[in-house]
Amino acid sequence: MSFQGYLKAIQDKTGKTAADFRALAGERGFTVNGQLAVKAGDITKWLKEEFDLGHGHAMAIYALLKGLKDESSK
Repeated sequence: MSFQGYLKAIQDKTGKTAADFRALAGERGFTVNGQLAVKAGDITKWLKEEFDLGHGHAMAIYALLKGLKDESSK
């Protein structure tokens, strides 16, 4: 599955866009000035518990938050 495919599946499941997850991560203190302030495990635990995402989908959001990928990545 492409990165964009992961983001689409996440949005279909949660109703949240990549921008929404960036905002939510900031509100929770997981990011500061757009930079990650926590480890991958903290992000994946949050996404699994709150949004019932699987590990791969949670890691896609982690990559997005870390800046490894953006919404336009294929």
